[in-house]
Amino acid sequence: MAGDASPGDGASPAPLTGSSDGTPAPAPAPASALAVGPAHGKAGFWALTIGAIGVVFGDIGTSPLYALREAIAHARSGVGGDLAVIGVVSLAFWALMIVVTFKYVLFLMRADNRGEGGTLALMALATHAVGRRSAWIFALGVCGAALFYGDGIITPAISVLSAIEGVKDAPGVGTRLDAFIVPISAAILIGLFLVQSRGTAGLARYFGPITAIWFLSLGALGLYHIFDDVSVLRALSPHYGVMLLLSDGFLGFIILGSVFLAVTGAEALYADMGHFGKAPIRMGWLCFVLPCLTLNYLGQGALILDNPSAAENPFWSMVPQFAYWPMLALATAATVIASQAVITGAFSVTQQAVQLGLLPRIDIRFTSETQAGQIFVPAVNTFLMLGVLTLLFVFQSSHNLTAAYGVAVTGVMLINTLMAWSVITRKWSWSIWATLAALIPFGFIDTVFLTSNLLKIPDGAWLPLVLGAILVLIMWTWTRGSQILSAKAKKDSLPLVDLIEMLRARPPHRAPGTAIFLTSDPEVAPVALMHNLKHNKVLHEKNIILTVRTTDRPRVPDKERVTMEPINDDFKKITLSFGFMESPQVPRALGLCRKQGLKFDIMSTSFFLGRRSVVPSASQGMPLWQDKLYIFLMRNAANPTDFFHIPPGRVVELGAQVSV
Repeated sequence: MAGDASPGDGASPAPLTGSSDGTPAPAPAPASALAVGPAHGKAGFWALTIGAIGVVFGDIGTSPLYALREAIAHARSGVGGDLAVIGVVSLAFWALMIVVTFKYVLFLMRADNRGEGGTLALMALATHAVGRRSAWIFALGVCGAALFYGDGIITPAISVLSAIEGVKDAPGVGTRLDAFIVPISAAILIGLFLVQSRGTAGLARYFGPITAIWFLSLGALGLYHIFDDVSVLRALSPHYGVMLLLSDGFLGFIILGSVFLAVTGAEALYADMGHFGKAPIRMGWLCFVLPCLTLNYLGQGALILDNPSAAENPFWSMVPQFAYWPMLALATAATVIASQAVITGAFSVTQQAVQLGLLPRIDIRFTSETQAGQIFVPAVNTFLMLGVLTLLFVFQSSHNLTAAYGVAVTGVMLINTLMAWSVITRKWSWSIWATLAALIPFGFIDTVFLTSNLLKIPDGAWLPLVLGAILVLIMWTWTRGSQILSAKAKKDSLPLVDLIEMLRARPPHRAPGTAIFLTSDPEVAPVALMHNLKHNKVLHEKNIILTVRTTDRPRVPDKERVTMEPINDDFKKITLSFGFMESPQVPRALGLCRKQGLKFDIMSTSFFLGRRSVVPSASQGMPLWQDKLYIFLMRNAANPTDFFHIPPGRVVELGAQVSV
């Protein structure tokens, strides 16, 4: 069996997460590639707010295209009449208020991990608050990350398809273009995925203004149509939403599954705050996005009250004929931007998962030298593109896709609420009763929305759940396999200080030059060093035990990059620290050692990496099938030489066979 990079010796699946004080590193926030800039102080507050409107609110901003249409279709099959319309609009408005405004904007955004948000950042923060690795926090974080991908393949498909479906109601078109809706949507999405490798920095500056125009258009259309029937303003009272649920009984529970479509994308407010800051996101939501969405939903409701036939497609029925084609183009642009944010979010979550050791090394390419978040992950891009295209051609319409949409998002929201418990009780030091008073209402609403969306499983909601389960299995297998391998390595290893004493007593033959041994644990002798002594029977003149760590900051200044600890004349320990948004450029970082008195030529230095040939074992560790999955993941992990940017001609790999 070919050798596989061991997670314990330099070729680790990711830079170690955590700083020297043990604080967990916050994971980078999704959609970072679209951010205005990496530092809030260098951009104006309003520039950040406009940027947030383009990135953070893109997904939730496309919900008016289909959310009310689906919910009212269910409601009118029950109680019917004005209550069906006003009740649904009321539920949509209060969902925006409770889930987005109260839970995320005013409450959960306080639970930031050094300014960063998102499920994996919250997992790291909760783990730090508990003070130890917690199995249930880890499980919640893994499930949240896996469900994000399930949502990631549905959002681009339903968003773009719902915009292109506007041609059905276009003046003078009729049904002539119906057969081209899915192919046109597919072509747009294929083009979007194909340009990912080139980066989106050049276009990102337009995303905020375009999305702002989209929201202004939503608000203007809604305000204009509110006067069709001003009695729709009664929907601002929660009374009518509650009345609808009580009147419809079990059907009301089904209606909630469609109403939830109005708040899909709310998690982005929390996930992206590391790149825009809390204040710009809160300002953008409270003063701009929320009013525009509210006006639009009220306008759709008033239009349906005045003209019940408009319920077939209320959004496009609002658009006047003279503005129809420009609005269709704007809607398409808005849905493409929303899709871009989700795609980039998937790239960033992948980067987080690799850094946290949940996934093996994956080829992650940086597409911009000025924006740290501009990354491209080819494997994830291909996976998303195939998934999105499959959904398009299987479900064929946004109406059918709504049956699969929502369950993954509600799952992530409930997971965030549950993980917040440890942060609130341990880090914020709230009393148990105060914490329960805050979380029980949010948890109850999340659970109600989740169970109502689970009713969609026979119609397509099984898809993101199956996808999430597969990813959970992969993450669990990789994490468990790496733990077993690391435990075996530690059990069979020799403490570095003991090895040095043995070498002092029985000096081996010395070879000229410098040898650098990469390891994740600087306290034990690296596998490559042991095998070099065992088989080559030599020790270099200078030997460096090198550890690469990821800190809890986006970037580490050069003056703090290198930590050096001399052991004796033959050995030195060096720790290189990189920010979680940086690529670990090991040779460049080692060049900084000259300032601390360590001088060597990188092109005459040998880098030793430990490699282990892993074989499955049916008698120990994981089940045999899981062993084989772990070995498959190891074989397909990115090359550590490329990951650390080490000159390939200077790398020596040594290892042995081990079973898992």
